[in-house]
Amino acid sequence: MTEYRADQVVWTTRVMDAFGKIVELQDETGKVSYYSVEKEFDVAGNSYAVLRNDEGRDEDEPELLKIVVLPDGGLELVTIDDDEEWENVAELYDELTFPE
Repeated sequence: MTEYRADQVVWTTRVMDAFGKIVELQDETGKVSYYSVEKEFDVAGNSYAVLRNDEGRDEDEPELLKIVVLPDGGLELVTIDDDEEWENVAELYDELTFPE
């Protein structure tokens, strides 16, 4: 069971408002990939974005990234490094996407 609950979720559009429906991400090697913003939400004081690789197939798993607000007000999408946090967000998104 996730630490986060579906009734705690607040849907947002922060990333889409700032960057549009398609975002460009660069990995640590400099390779650029394009992703569609599928969903964005806040829960338990954190913000998350669900992105789908535009170059992949429909059955590819979406990417779950944390939205960080920078001191200048800009946004940054970062990898969720904490395994427990990632599991909680992934389980919550599954619950939101595939309710029982």
